[in-house]
Amino acid sequence: MKLRIYQQRAIDQLYDWFRAGNQGNPCLVLPTGSGKSHIVAALCEDALTQWPETRVLMLTHVKELIEQNAAKLRAHWPGAPMGIFSAAIGRRQLGEPITFAGIQSIRKRAVDVGHVDLVIIDEAHLVSHREEGGYRDFLADLALINPALRVVGLTATPYRLGHGMIDQGGALFSATLEPVGIDELVHQGHLVRLRSKWTEVGLDTEGVHTRGGEYIESELQAAVNTRDQNERIVRETIVLAGERKSWLFFCCGVDHARDVCAVLQREGIAAECVTGDTPKKERERIIEAFKRGELRALTNANVLTTGFDHPEVDCIAMMRPTLSPGLYVQMAGRGMRPAEGKADCLVLDFAGVIETHGPIMDVRPPNKAKKGNGEAPVKVCAACNELVNPSARVCPACGNEFPPPEEATLVLRDVDIMGGPESDVCELDVDSWEWRRHVGRSSGKESLRVRYYSGLIDSVDEYLTIAHDGYAGDKARRLLARIATDAGLSPGWALSSDLDEVARMMNSAPSPSVVRYTQRGKFAEILTRRWTHERRENVA
Repeated sequence: MKLRIYQQRAIDQLYDWFRAGNQGNPCLVLPTGSGKSHIVAALCEDALTQWPETRVLMLTHVKELIEQNAAKLRAHWPGAPMGIFSAAIGRRQLGEPITFAGIQSIRKRAVDVGHVDLVIIDEAHLVSHREEGGYRDFLADLALINPALRVVGLTATPYRLGHGMIDQGGALFSATLEPVGIDELVHQGHLVRLRSKWTEVGLDTEGVHTRGGEYIESELQAAVNTRDQNERIVRETIVLAGERKSWLFFCCGVDHARDVCAVLQREGIAAECVTGDTPKKERERIIEAFKRGELRALTNANVLTTGFDHPEVDCIAMMRPTLSPGLYVQMAGRGMRPAEGKADCLVLDFAGVIETHGPIMDVRPPNKAKKGNGEAPVKVCAACNELVNPSARVCPACGNEFPPPEEATLVLRDVDIMGGPESDVCELDVDSWEWRRHVGRSSGKESLRVRYYSGLIDSVDEYLTIAHDGYAGDKARRLLARIATDAGLSPGWALSSDLDEVARMMNSAPSPSVVRYTQRGKFAEILTRRWTHERRENVA
């Protein structure tokens, strides 16, 4: 099975990171829908092909992910020497070169597992940043057996509530590698765009206390689970969703999910509810009915954020306020998988999570909250209520033309979930690029500037703040490593703090042939860069 370009890029970046002599454990950051299980399958096959004595252990926390990852390995590598160890699946196989296991089932069995060379952890953001918990205890026991044990993480959300990025503060992971972003996957058709509309109903969390960085569920349900609000939200969803066929509701708790389901049924919508209390057989029956199209709506509480894959979902109603950016991304990600006849997925944010965490392509980690308490400006289309970027002249949803800028009215509420409409995207045919160290006039801070040239006149500038601290610096360094890999260079040297040296190395590499970008005020945001095969072959 041939990997997509970015999937092979992920493996290449991983090997480059190890070859550079880095110590510790890297984590691959891959958006929901990017095919993490295919990358795992290829990595396992490659490891055992090159080093036949290698022993690999794949860990995750839910049986659905174990089954998905194991199935993809069989499809990628028929006859792979693998076993499954999971009480939920009913199999306890040890001794094969590759083992897929549930952490709850295997956490006390390190001695039985024995020597392991590589542990791969799916949903790696669930690993505690402290030396405690099931994953950390089990890995410590394995390290006593093999001190050279290496761990590779996989996640779409590289942050934890109360901690921030998962590679900071003495955590298990020492680096994050980001081989592909949501923007590239959407452009290539591997994901569909999300759309968001302004909603009349907004759930209020005033007075709800937090514990461990998240709202207390009992208080949250008491605040939002009212008959009036549930009925208003369901009726508004029916109007806004229109002819969309597969609606997924994220609710605050068991009672909330059941009550919203009851309202949907009273309104004549074929709907069911799944929660942690739903018996296994009943849950499977309901989910299969939803996937077959027998149900139009499915409400849930805490069960359909990971391990749930139904590409036909084309409307998501967020009725669960959350302070967790990871949960926000997981909820939104359920609607981004492509399906036949599906152009996009509508997200109705009754819970205000877009406003809390920002556009899906620029989510901030939990300890890097934006300063100020003003609301982000967006423009609301008077014809169809689509949320769009303030600079848009035409609504990308319905074609309605906005008044000239001096007459336009900005509504200070919510954020466009994708960070800007597709109609604002431009393409530039690139002939060459120029990298150089840049010093900000007002701040005095150093960064890298890359200028993409098209002919003698047209150009677009991009700034990478790799010398900055915190989230901005981390994100820029991951982006630089990705650009270096795509240009045919090893990303290992990109960690250098010498900006002139980084610029010199990048100038020696071939430029992309095309860049796609959108304007954010006076700055351009590069969405994708595309290299031709010929250019990449010429890299020294």
